[in-house]
Amino acid sequence: MKIADLIESNSDELARSESKDQGKPISLAKRVDIPRAIHNFRFFASAILHTTNTSTILDGVGAVNYTQRIPVGVAGLISPWNLPLYLLTFKLAPALATGNTVVAKPSEMTSVTAWMLAKLFNEAGLPSGVCNIVFGTGPKAGSSIVCHPDVSLVSFTGSTLTGEIITKESAFACKKLSLELGGKNPAIIFEDADLDKCVPTTLRSSFANQGEVCLCTSRIYVQEKIYDKFLDLLVSATKKIIVGPPENDSTVMGALISKEHLEKVRGYVELAQKEGGKIECGEEPLFLPDKNKQGYFMRPIVVSNLSDGSRCMQEEIFGPITCVVPFKNEEEVIERANNVKYGLSATVWSENLSRVHRVAQRLDVGTVWTNCWLIRDLNVPFGGMKSSGIGREGLHGSIDFFTEQKTICVKL
Repeated sequence: MKIADLIESNSDELARSESKDQGKPISLAKRVDIPRAIHNFRFFASAILHTTNTSTILDGVGAVNYTQRIPVGVAGLISPWNLPLYLLTFKLAPALATGNTVVAKPSEMTSVTAWMLAKLFNEAGLPSGVCNIVFGTGPKAGSSIVCHPDVSLVSFTGSTLTGEIITKESAFACKKLSLELGGKNPAIIFEDADLDKCVPTTLRSSFANQGEVCLCTSRIYVQEKIYDKFLDLLVSATKKIIVGPPENDSTVMGALISKEHLEKVRGYVELAQKEGGKIECGEEPLFLPDKNKQGYFMRPIVVSNLSDGSRCMQEEIFGPITCVVPFKNEEEVIERANNVKYGLSATVWSENLSRVHRVAQRLDVGTVWTNCWLIRDLNVPFGGMKSSGIGREGLHGSIDFFTEQKTICVKL
């Protein structure tokens, strides 16, 4: 609770540092990242007080079995660059609350807020050695954590490729793994959707944080009857997104994380055109102040006319590009939405309650939002299917992961 209070009292400084580190608008960091980091600590600090063990009595045998939750030991926590403080605290809070010690490695691209957090830990009175933050690259520092025999579990959020490497490197010790990996998340918009709510929310779910969120919707399936209308509305709204300096309150999208990442994302725009896609918007000139002209900015891109098998519809881009395609009926769109290797999240838009439940239950993803996006409750499990990872975070998922359950049988 002290840590949460200190984050809150230093929220403006942390938001500015996160923006400078990652390129996101300061207003976004203040509105989302910092409040969620505070909530993570307060939630797990209070939730752990109400976690109970279970017991059974075997009639006729005269024995009692009960479970005991014990800390796993040393937890290796590796967090990504896109939401550096938010996602680091999503691991740190339950790991510490359940009694583990921690060796954490933030991304080498966004390490300042983690360094600031370490100072707040000391100020809060966290005992020396309980939480250790190591700064370095994945192949050196990250691999050392994963391979160390005294690290009992590894929680990682990042790319699917790195998740595969961690799985292989940790296999020798059969370590507990929680991997929250990539996504290629579909939005399914039926003809009875409320477009007044659907369009602005889909705009946000496509381009929030410059599209650098694993939960962003990058494949938008729209039923044929409303396809043209939806596309016009989305393109019109996308053109109004203000791309600019992160410190400006009016800025909606800031800079991408690096020159290399910008080149990668721009490469997918060229690829989309080669694959037959139509660039509906985003190629207009971008006017920036002189001090920002060398920054890694780009306008949000809407692409239409792509096939489901195209690379832009199959691969995680992790940038401000979303693809819009039509579909005929429910059965068809479920099959198409599931036809990728990822399974992190999806959104379904329909005023038909029965349809919402039918479709949600058949999508191969860990989270389905219906008529909304990114409403999070730490009480419920969070994680992916298929190549989007293994394990579940949230109240019970995190407590189960960061503790071992021991069964004790007592003969009466």
